[in-house]
Amino acid sequence: MDLQLKGKVAFVSGSTKGIGFAIAKQLLQEGAVVIINGRAQEVVNDAIEKLKAEVPQAEVTGIAADFAKADQVNALLAQLPEIDILVNNAGIFEPREFADITDEEWLRYFEINVLSGIRLSRQLFPKMLTKNWGRIIFITSESAVNIPEEMIHYGTTKTALHAVSRGLSELTKGSGVTVNTVMPGPTASEGVIDFVKQLANENGLSIEEAEEGFFKTMRPTSLIQRFSDVQEIANMVTYIASPLSSSTNGSSLRVDGGVIKSVL
Repeated sequence: MDLQLKGKVAFVSGSTKGIGFAIAKQLLQEGAVVIINGRAQEVVNDAIEKLKAEVPQAEVTGIAADFAKADQVNALLAQLPEIDILVNNAGIFEPREFADITDEEWLRYFEINVLSGIRLSRQLFPKMLTKNWGRIIFITSESAVNIPEEMIHYGTTKTALHAVSRGLSELTKGSGVTVNTVMPGPTASEGVIDFVKQLANENGLSIEEAEEGFFKTMRPTSLIQRFSDVQEIANMVTYIASPLSSSTNGSSLRVDGGVIKSVL
């Protein structure tokens, strides 16, 4: 299937590893021109070289910016060319007892997880409307619906992104621009694998036993009873970025392994 992405220009935030890297790679494989992002230029450069090695025809560049720092985000925005596809993927997570989450930590999570996408969309969305085509995709989480007791701050920021995304989609009526969210379930990104390794070490288990225990006790509603692969998330995002997805707008699309039990 030709996803008609050749020559489209995409920016993917938080894309030097994990889900963001997988998204960038698949967009490149479909012929898009991709700009990646990470907090340090050295890390960005390493990711660019890896992408070029894995996708020889890749047209990929990168811009470093820490989304916790507004001045760096503004500098990034000043360097961006005209963007057809914006994937708001940058985000942080960490298990933390609710009573131990300080005001400063709450604000840091909103700065990175919520305002990163808002700042990028605020500049790029009007330009998409002017040219009557564009895609904005927010990467959220099943934690936006099933707020995890061990990461209430994280889940809350992901819920907020759904509100932003749906609100923006209301402004696209009659245009060729769409705004959607993609909701991964537990996914085997580097950060999650580190979390599982930590669980294994703390409980004297193998990695396989820790993963099995995670789904039995922390995500028992999962239908696949395993972590999704980052490629499975990238598959959905790449389709939604495509002109073929033109009638999908204002939607929350699950790649959650069936963790969310609601029918709507």
